[in-house]
Amino acid sequence: MSQSAVAYSVQQSVASLIMHNPPVNALGKAVRVGLVEGIEKALADDAVKVIVITSDIGFFSGGADISEFSTGDFEPNLSTVVLHAIEQSTKPVVAVLPGPAFGGGLELALACHYRITHKANKVGLPEVNLGILPGAGGTQRLPRLVPVQQALDMVVSGRPQSVTKLPSVFAEIVDSVEQLPAATQTFIENLDLTADIPRTCDITVDSASFDPALFEQYAEGIKKQARGFFAPFNCIKAVQAATELPFPEGLQREGELFLECMQTSQARAQQHFFFAERAAGHVQDYDKSTPVRDIKKVAVIGAGTMGGGIAMNFANAGIPVTMLELQPEALEKGLSVIRGNYERTAKKGKLTAEDVEKRMSLLTGTTSYADLADVDLVIEAVFEKMEVKQAVFKSLDEVCKPGAILATNTSTLDINEIAAATSRPQDVIGLHFFSPANVMKLLEIVKAEHTAPEVIKTCMQMAKIIRKVAVLVGVCFGFVGNRMIEAYGREANRLMLEGATPEQVDKVIYKFGLPMGPFTMGDMAGLDIGYFVRQSRKAFIEHDPSYCVVADKLVEDGRVGLKAGKGVYLYEPGNRQPIPDESVLEIAKQEAARLGIEQRKISDQEILERCIYPLINEGALILEEGIAAKASDIDVIYVYGYGFPVYRGGPMKFADEIGLDKVLTAMNKYREQLGDYGEAWFKPAPLLEKLAQQGKTFN
Repeated sequence: MSQSAVAYSVQQSVASLIMHNPPVNALGKAVRVGLVEGIEKALADDAVKVIVITSDIGFFSGGADISEFSTGDFEPNLSTVVLHAIEQSTKPVVAVLPGPAFGGGLELALACHYRITHKANKVGLPEVNLGILPGAGGTQRLPRLVPVQQALDMVVSGRPQSVTKLPSVFAEIVDSVEQLPAATQTFIENLDLTADIPRTCDITVDSASFDPALFEQYAEGIKKQARGFFAPFNCIKAVQAATELPFPEGLQREGELFLECMQTSQARAQQHFFFAERAAGHVQDYDKSTPVRDIKKVAVIGAGTMGGGIAMNFANAGIPVTMLELQPEALEKGLSVIRGNYERTAKKGKLTAEDVEKRMSLLTGTTSYADLADVDLVIEAVFEKMEVKQAVFKSLDEVCKPGAILATNTSTLDINEIAAATSRPQDVIGLHFFSPANVMKLLEIVKAEHTAPEVIKTCMQMAKIIRKVAVLVGVCFGFVGNRMIEAYGREANRLMLEGATPEQVDKVIYKFGLPMGPFTMGDMAGLDIGYFVRQSRKAFIEHDPSYCVVADKLVEDGRVGLKAGKGVYLYEPGNRQPIPDESVLEIAKQEAARLGIEQRKISDQEILERCIYPLINEGALILEEGIAAKASDIDVIYVYGYGFPVYRGGPMKFADEIGLDKVLTAMNKYREQLGDYGEAWFKPAPLLEKLAQQGKTFN
């Protein structure tokens, strides 16, 4: 068979159009042209009675080729040319789906007259995740085939659906993919070729089948979760158009709403992030010839919150884990917490009782390093102190087999120093999981000075197995994420000294799009964590007597956050809702007076600029130093690790969007306004200055 984008063949009066555009049959120009030509050829051939559109790669179609968004070459247009030709075909068109159909792929199937698939298959319209809506008739055809509420759920959430939940979409759903060829042949043989062709566009949505208030209620219901996003609300309007307008006008309305989405900063940000996430996996540190080590057995040192969460990732992926704690009680408690986590998940219906037992059976505990002699990978998750970690690695070096990967979960410490405690620095790497480790998608993989390329490659591939998004970074204090968050937290604390209230700062940052502000985040994580880090970095901060002084006083007074019932805020037992505390403002006032800092009213705009712009500036320094290979890697770290809003694309993309000259001007303004403090902390990174002056962007 010819390996063109769409292969055409005729057999027993059936014309088959077989898409072949690996890896996911993206509907690029060649596929669109092939489909139109195939339909025209079949219609011109009197011997052809039925047309089949299918795929030979196990994926029906992953949808539009979004790299075309930047070129603007959409001809032939998927909606008005390709799908119109298919739907208006005078011969029946059958879509046979051997695998998933997403976005434009599902829209293609919906434009066909009949659809056949198998029970294990999934379909969906995920365009909302790119800041847009289905723009090839998906919002108009789907509500004509399924209940309006179900169509709204699919279009607005973007989540894939099992085909078994869409019986009205498919003419036939067989038990397995292997049965598709025979089932298709039987279906075609039984087709009444004299009957009218069932075109989705000819169906009218029954207005009595849904509550007229549905769309308004739906928009209200998603307000909180869709905060900051534009596309979900246009998705609702598009589905509503399908219930109110004839198909051609509905299609036109969909197109208008699609263009509105495309012109937003949210769409640009979300599409940037789509590519950034994929680009994070492409690194220069190894190539195809670099070997990979087998990871069949893992050990985790430390059975606390972090160690337990890390262990769960591997058990979830079916990989046996040995957990080491020197105290039997701590080990028992750690395994018990993991069981509790799994049982709570089972209660929610997301795991079966058998799943819980299967995963627990993969977890074993030990109090002896000798039991780690045969593991392929060991991850240390103990107290964040250099001497403690070096002692652990010295023990691992003595017992682990040659070729075992020795990883540390440190979030700030120098991995080169940790590696120096072993005789095999080439096998040492950082695997920085984010808390809770069994939930958070990000994994910062930190290459040390001597880490071997095959160790890096093995860990990057291992991340996919445990369903993490891996970003490769270099060694410096805090790596990428925590090094940048230092600037953000520092400014929030300084703003409190200058007169802003914690709730004002948190409100500004929440409104910007983060899930919580810096003071709420500090209380949730525990203020003592930052305190211990500051104690270990006195040389870095001693020139600034104002550095986090209020936070230090709170910790020294036992106010370490939510776990103590009081931190920056107060908390009622069993309630995570922060309660503002006037006494904290009094401490800030006293410290400001002691330091000669005049308190004043601070605008929301200044708060936003002083928290976010230094974070961006630190990102520029990180790029200059080569700690991150590309700006988009920083964006991935911040969206997945710190809750930076994806509709802003990450901090570096946000800077690109508003203009680097704006960031530079603000940095210089605060550098001048804030005296010695400004000179110390608001000096623009040379890369920021250079790119701003050249009118360029980070990405």
